[in-house]
Amino acid sequence: MTRIGQTMMLLHGGDREEARNRFGELWDRLGADGDPLHRCTLAHCMADAQDDPDDELAWDLRALSAAESAGAEGAARHGAAVALRALYPSLHLDLAADYAKLRRPDAARVHLDRARAACGALDDDGYGNGVRAAIDRLERGLGGG
Repeated sequence: MTRIGQTMMLLHGGDREEARNRFGELWDRLGADGDPLHRCTLAHCMADAQDDPDDELAWDLRALSAAESAGAEGAARHGAAVALRALYPSLHLDLAADYAKLRRPDAARVHLDRARAACGALDDDGYGNGVRAAIDRLERGLGGG
């Protein structure tokens, strides 16, 4: 998780290509059987480093798949399960935004509705309020509010 955070700093600093390279190395090292929380977080971050909307969608779908695999395995540690539940609104919000960019409003609406439905897992703090506000903005952008 530390390496993911360090790479996010590169991304936020504007070095998208190096961030993609480092995220890719981490993804390869983590592997398909890696911890679902780490896979989800890494794919969620890797999506933000993409320039192509189709690539961004593919990584966001990987993030959601990793989150869902934790529940399907039933082996997630309690803390990881709580963290993953708190990520669902953001995961679905990102998918909704991806689909909106790709001019697929019906798919965007499905994930926007799922993001809103998952908001109960969010705290009343800066992160939770930020995700809820982003859901509202995207809903207005899709013509739903």
